[in-house]
Amino acid sequence: MTGGAGFIGSHYVRRLLGPKGPGDVSITVLDLLTYAGNPANLDEVRDHPGFSFVHGDICDAELVGKLMVEHDQVVHFAAESHVDRSIDGGAEFVRTNVVGTHTLVEAAHCAGDRTLVHVSTDEVYGSIDTGSWPETHPLAPNSPYSAAKASSDLLALSYHRTHGLDVRVTRCSNNYGHHHFPEKLIPLFVTNLLDGKKVPLYGDGGNVRDWLHIDDHVQGIELVRTKGRAGEVYNIGGGTELSNKELTGLLLEACGADWETSVEYVEDRKGHDRRYSVDCTKIREELGYAPRKDFREGLAETVQWYRDNRAWWEPVDKGTASRRVV
Repeated sequence: MTGGAGFIGSHYVRRLLGPKGPGDVSITVLDLLTYAGNPANLDEVRDHPGFSFVHGDICDAELVGKLMVEHDQVVHFAAESHVDRSIDGGAEFVRTNVVGTHTLVEAAHCAGDRTLVHVSTDEVYGSIDTGSWPETHPLAPNSPYSAAKASSDLLALSYHRTHGLDVRVTRCSNNYGHHHFPEKLIPLFVTNLLDGKKVPLYGDGGNVRDWLHIDDHVQGIELVRTKGRAGEVYNIGGGTELSNKELTGLLLEACGADWETSVEYVEDRKGHDRRYSVDCTKIREELGYAPRKDFREGLAETVQWYRDNRAWWEPVDKGTASRRVV
């Protein structure tokens, strides 16, 4: 499992190796432990007999090749994932997301008879004013981040079509939940508000996102890993569309803050996509997926986790993330 010390990957590891997991898996996490990778995210499973950790780079072909022959499946989370950082400079996004993914699929092809679940994003579709994207919608990414992810999707799928590699791609909407590195909207706003600081809201706050709880996301990934079809793409959504302004209001309420003293409107992001929305008909009808977590309940639990776990996020240097959102 690549990127298993990050937000989504570590939750998936804890889910599979936890008491409600399938009980028949062992996992090797490969993670370079860049700024958003936190070894503490894996403390809960570190002593599990089915867990092992390798500190390494997915672009290291020799290491990836060695690990690939020892495993029969790969779930690929590792990615540079923050749009604002990609606007500041896209080279690392191309290296990790494109070259890293190519390194993995080439190693899987050479090892033979491997399954690779490639975890991607709804941002590869671009922006949509009305309706929702099906998996067949043409890709139209608008940021260096989403362009690198779209490239990695196409590379992975090309190895299925050319070599018959069992590649399955998931494209999720915006995730939220505990252990989320505080550069994205919800953890950034919550941690700022808990510290009595202002939160930065881009533009007019009208950008709309579909919110997906981390529990529901890993449920969808696991369905694709165990029941998905080779060569297919599956959208995974949460079913709660909110503008950033609406979400900000909910976070202010949850943290006991007020709009006038706690919100600072900032210059909009370059090329900021207005709205994302994925059509989840395929994964629902084929694999039985449905989001289970009520958004208000999930948001309250998330805020409470950050209240209770200052020791996890207070040491984090948010740096320029303090003026960044989604």
